[in-house]
Amino acid sequence: MPKINDVMRTIFFILAFAAAASAQLTVINTSSTDIQPAQMFYIEADLAIKPTSYANGGFQSYGYRTVYGLDKKTEVGVSVFYTRDGTTSPVEANFAIKRQLIASEKHGIASTAGLTAYVPLNKSAGSRTVTVGYVNISKTFDKLRGLRLTAGAYRAFNTGEDFGDKGGITLAFEQPLFRRVSVIGDWSSGKNRFGYSAAGLNFALTKRQNLTAAYNWVNSGAGNNFLSLFYSNSF
Repeated sequence: MPKINDVMRTIFFILAFAAAASAQLTVINTSSTDIQPAQMFYIEADLAIKPTSYANGGFQSYGYRTVYGLDKKTEVGVSVFYTRDGTTSPVEANFAIKRQLIASEKHGIASTAGLTAYVPLNKSAGSRTVTVGYVNISKTFDKLRGLRLTAGAYRAFNTGEDFGDKGGITLAFEQPLFRRVSVIGDWSSGKNRFGYSAAGLNFALTKRQNLTAAYNWVNSGAGNNFLSLFYSNSF
């Protein structure tokens, strides 16, 4: 029988990764103020990995998600994630909705609010569905080569006593370097499943295809850091 600490560690990994790649348009781990265009799909294949042996806390997480633009201001999404660490194999689904509150291209300001439900699909992923609500706002600076800064806040519900902090703030930046390459990063405060910072590069392969590579640092416990890779396409 696996040790309780090993099971909890594995659950933490999948929940943290699922938060990073929840079914909505994101910077890395936090929601962006972008909205998927109406009647268009966004699909993404995700990989998160800690490249060490299972005995030393190594794991691999695989995910697939899709987002659909309901109208000019609303998107909905569904995703599924699977993790393996040599002992357990948690599976979780995410269901999300996001609504754009403000969109001023002239002033470079946008704001969104959203709700995401994290639903365990097997015993290894736990038995509690956690729901998170959030709001954010961004500002784009054209004179700084299109730098976009985003700030927001989140609150988790139905968390249970062992969840940790119930809410916190989020910060993110996106800085274009070249025509098709941007450096990006974000951070969620709190000691909970969302408490990560991340930094990486986004490559615009085509007008609708992107590849993102990032490294993720947990707010507490360096042993839970991991690499992530996302490939996306809109159609």
